[in-house]
Amino acid sequence: MITEDIRKKIIALVHEEVVPAIGCTEPMCVALCTAKATERLGCRPDRIEVLLSGNILKNAMGVGIPGTGMIGLPIAIALGAIVGKSAYQLEVLKDLTPETLEQGKQYVAERRIHIAMKEGIREKLYAKVICYAGDRQASAIIAGSHTHFVESGESVSTENKEETNRLLLNMQLVYDFATTAPLDEIRFIEEARTYNMNAARESLKGNYGHNLGKTIDRPLSKGIFGNSIYSHIISRTASACDARMGGAMIPVMSNSGSGNQGICATNPVCVYAKENENTEEELIRALMLSHLTAIYIKQSLGTLSALCGCVVASIGSSCGITYLMGGDYQHICYSVKNMIANLTGMICDGAKPACSLKITSGVSTALLSALLAMEGKCVSQNEGIVDESVDKSIHNLTSIGADAMCKTDDMVLRIMTNKGC
Repeated sequence: MITEDIRKKIIALVHEEVVPAIGCTEPMCVALCTAKATERLGCRPDRIEVLLSGNILKNAMGVGIPGTGMIGLPIAIALGAIVGKSAYQLEVLKDLTPETLEQGKQYVAERRIHIAMKEGIREKLYAKVICYAGDRQASAIIAGSHTHFVESGESVSTENKEETNRLLLNMQLVYDFATTAPLDEIRFIEEARTYNMNAARESLKGNYGHNLGKTIDRPLSKGIFGNSIYSHIISRTASACDARMGGAMIPVMSNSGSGNQGICATNPVCVYAKENENTEEELIRALMLSHLTAIYIKQSLGTLSALCGCVVASIGSSCGITYLMGGDYQHICYSVKNMIANLTGMICDGAKPACSLKITSGVSTALLSALLAMEGKCVSQNEGIVDESVDKSIHNLTSIGADAMCKTDDMVLRIMTNKGC
């Protein structure tokens, strides 16, 4: 039995981690930090100095910036100073206009922005922006999570982050909450469907990224994948990712600081529920199960890591789909273990249009894992990193992603920053 106090803490945690965002959250985080520093300066800066952790740099190098038709950090930083409002959080650039975009392009062309990697910092999510105007300067620092401002000199360890709504989860608690909480208290998770399915629809109006979602919908692909629930899930999920990574000015509902994770935890569940004719209550509970599972896994993995976030979010969507198939707690534990046995080790090599390919791999595995689970099939503790305990299996996964893959992360960044050298 979950107490009312625990229930309220879980709801507060979901509200904190499942929030709207426009564009990739890493460049938006830097734009947000720039907006705050500019507000503190009180005027448009003459020049801007930016110091970033390697993971922020990696995730912001190759991704489209919404509404600009441009890629990468410089234009995001320029617009953060020109049109950004820190009150908008991860929708910091939503007031962008054609006029301010031209001003941003000019600002970049004038080479007023200097970006460097912050050396000697362990925090994987760190951005410091210093804005200068004449002999005046002002700065802002974000660390630990994409919207968490800290003061200069303050410890940036995520362990020291404000803990008002923080609650350590486990798989049983996640399941019990999602399946028993009063429906009116968790109905807000439907907003994720509104945002992320709309992103999939809007994506069809343009040509974004690698057009993976559109490609799966075309006649040739239907001859391969069929006109099936599977192909529809893949298409709707990839389409939303195409738009987001391609720089569309379309908000999505993120999860744990990642829009792609939010999409991956939402769209497969929504499409399956619609085509399987599940009830509204079943959909709401499945969405909560999916999103809360992803939040649980990220608690020990960290906001940014060498492990691709689609692995985490796909585990969530596999749980949600298993529930919609009629699965109970044991079936859902089976689906988690099947996922961990398959996708562990998929690297994150930055946010970019090709993320839609990784998302389709994750979602495909989510469906396969759910089907196996419903057949009573589960990878055993004698195989690989899977343990008899589902929670231990999850922590085996996150320990690899957060700790063992650190050197992989360094190598990925080195490769990305030395192309053409």
